[in-house]
Amino acid sequence: MVDSYRHKGLRKKLVDTISEKGIKDKRILDAIGKIPRHYFMDSGFVEFAYRDQAFPIGAGQTISQPYTVAFQTELLEVKKHDKILEVGTGSGYQCAVLLELGAKVYTIERQRELYLKSRALLNDMAYKPYFFYGDGYLGQPSYAPFDGILITAGAPDIPRDLLKQLKIGGRMVVPVGGSAGQVMTLVERINEEEFKETEHGYFAFVPMLKGRQ
Repeated sequence: MVDSYRHKGLRKKLVDTISEKGIKDKRILDAIGKIPRHYFMDSGFVEFAYRDQAFPIGAGQTISQPYTVAFQTELLEVKKHDKILEVGTGSGYQCAVLLELGAKVYTIERQRELYLKSRALLNDMAYKPYFFYGDGYLGQPSYAPFDGILITAGAPDIPRDLLKQLKIGGRMVVPVGGSAGQVMTLVERINEEEFKETEHGYFAFVPMLKGRQ
């Protein structure tokens, strides 16, 4: 895996772009500036790796637009050593950003092809999340509660099983909606029974599906 001066220069321009779009957390900008996004993309798309765009990664999935990755991460307000559940490992890029912020990441992927590919890549890059192959709707109750839950696919509604796995004071970031687009939703757990929801703009994600495939 080669990370050339050209790649690093393109990453710096990408960081400038998402900063201009409103991302303010320097830790997130630094993470995006450090992680070689081209490692996470099929070779045919390497030339596009540092555009602020989503691209296909196989199995009908995409690697999210870097701005979207940064936006979701900023909403989550990750602190060092936070336990984060990521639903939808995908390429592994979002997971790498969370790990760069010092989080302890538990990541679930339902597409076996992507699960195997992202696990191998992140291990090669010396990242050490906890990987799970399974249904993201079920979460990982045996490892709960989580300080944060990040869902990287469009959910038709807020998954109730995942709410139960959120720590009191924790935050869940989930794009909610159908195939026409989703509203980025932040859910904060106030106490055992009470949750606060706020909406943060429109986005487009692949759908969140039940089961394993």
